[in-house]
Amino acid sequence: MTATGMLKPLRFPRVWLGLWWLAIAVTIVVCLIPPPPLALPQNSDKVEHFLAYFLLASAAVQIYRTRAALLWAGAGLVLLGVGIEFLQGALTTDRMADPMDALANSIGVVVGMATVFTPLRDLLLRMKG
Repeated sequence: MTATGMLKPLRFPRVWLGLWWLAIAVTIVVCLIPPPPLALPQNSDKVEHFLAYFLLASAAVQIYRTRAALLWAGAGLVLLGVGIEFLQGALTTDRMADPMDALANSIGVVVGMATVFTPLRDLLLRMKG
């Protein structure tokens, strides 16, 4: 099966796929640059981690049509979340690796991927994306 065969029959499937990869790249950059000086409640960043990975995973559900592609996307996003935490601890001085962030990322991926079992799985198709 070709790469485009794994994608849903969207109007512009490669554009949506490119935007998804761009969102992943932006996530990587944002997680590795110095954090903005914000006074947030302790551990509130876990919600941000969950939401970011939920959005990435649910976007994959909108783009990919095959079970194998979704499994690869989900596994890749979980590995990305863990890898970014590792890199934060290894490469940055103003961020730290936090296993709870990796857990929040992973839970976001699982919940985002679970949208495949809901009517929302084809939202982009219905919007003629």
